[in-house]
Amino acid sequence: MAIDAHTDLVAPTDAAVIVSALNKSFDVRPVLTDLSLELRAGEFVALLGRSGSGKSTFLRVLGALDKEVEGYIRVPRRRAVVFQEPRLMPWLPVLRNVTMGLPQTAATKTKARRALAEVGLEHKADVWPRTLSGGEAQRVALARAMVREPQLLLLDEPFGALDALTRIRMHGLLRDLYLRHSPAVLLVTHDVDEAILLADRILVLTEGRISLDLPVNIASPRQRDDRAFSALRRRLLAELGVEEG
Repeated sequence: MAIDAHTDLVAPTDAAVIVSALNKSFDVRPVLTDLSLELRAGEFVALLGRSGSGKSTFLRVLGALDKEVEGYIRVPRRRAVVFQEPRLMPWLPVLRNVTMGLPQTAATKTKARRALAEVGLEHKADVWPRTLSGGEAQRVALARAMVREPQLLLLDEPFGALDALTRIRMHGLLRDLYLRHSPAVLLVTHDVDEAILLADRILVLTEGRISLDLPVNIASPRQRDDRAFSALRRRLLAELGVEEG
């Protein structure tokens, strides 16, 4: 096992993440197989794959949540993870959820209020999580991630439990946060349209290996009825083994 976390990467490229010959198994079942990948600093990458393909496992490895792996991994020291569930502590008000795990100083609280303002929830700083809607709770989770000023932001199906209209609003918010703070982003998702709308580059993970790696060369704002959008969508669905009727 080799996992090295560095605040500043010294590499021949502008890579924020370097993974080489990564292998991960559960008991005797391989999940990630000889996986190699680079993510550039400030790059937004979406990772697609069928259920069980190893997407969330790979994200957990990059977040140092799963260290039982073989291979070489180099990631920034400042990382943050947002999951499908907001994972807020119900006994802490919103502001304390955002600052959880950080020094409880006046400077930290100021940064946390600024992060809440960026997601439109500064007025909710002192309320309890149970009073929040699903979309608001996930915005708090984003604020908790961004207050840590991550060089690498890891997102594991963060909008999967939200309704369609809330997802659309969250897409815009995430893109705004990304453009404002410029972390490297890895978004794990099952939603092909979501990947095309948000990412600069899309990967497909098939049986533990990267089977497709494509740039998204579509001008913003991206529209689903755009011909290039439709063509890329068909290419990705074909790689995932899905035929559109």
